[in-house]
Amino acid sequence: MHPIWLVRAKRWVQNPPSPGRIKFIAAIIVLCLLLLIVERTLGWPEALTPNNLRQMR
Repeated sequence: MHPIWLVRAKRWVQNPPSPGRIKFIAAIIVLCLLLLIVERTLGWPEALTPNNLRQMR
């Protein structure tokens, strides 16, 4: 663990973020988890997979 993280943790305890910011960060994490679940269950679309440029030569 890098020492700068301990300094950041100390600052966060002394000056905690607002409830709105905590909700915002939680919403981003939930959105990322939902995207991960959708990708794992439905798979990655073939249209979004880049073509292999080495095969085109």
